[in-house]
Amino acid sequence: MIIANTLADGFVVFLTADNGWTHDIADGAVAETDAAADAMLLTAKQAERDCVVIDPNLIPVEIVDGRPQPTEYREYIRANGPSVPTPS
Repeated sequence: MIIANTLADGFVVFLTADNGWTHDIADGAVAETDAAADAMLLTAKQAERDCVVIDPNLIPVEIVDGRPQPTEYREYIRANGPSVPTPS
């Protein structure tokens, strides 16, 4: 799965199967092979050159209850928000 931030506002986004971007991890594409992951990263790097996103990265995920979840804690926080309650 590819994670990045939009250049315009800095929000976290995920590359979709149709090479678009979504804020919802459930709508992001999950690469099934190394070749697919490489192709997705090339697409994301082109979006970075086109000034759509910044810092696209391939992240490992596992499917939990039918939804991709990052396996690295940093990426889990980026995808799901803070790990502690935020003040109102």
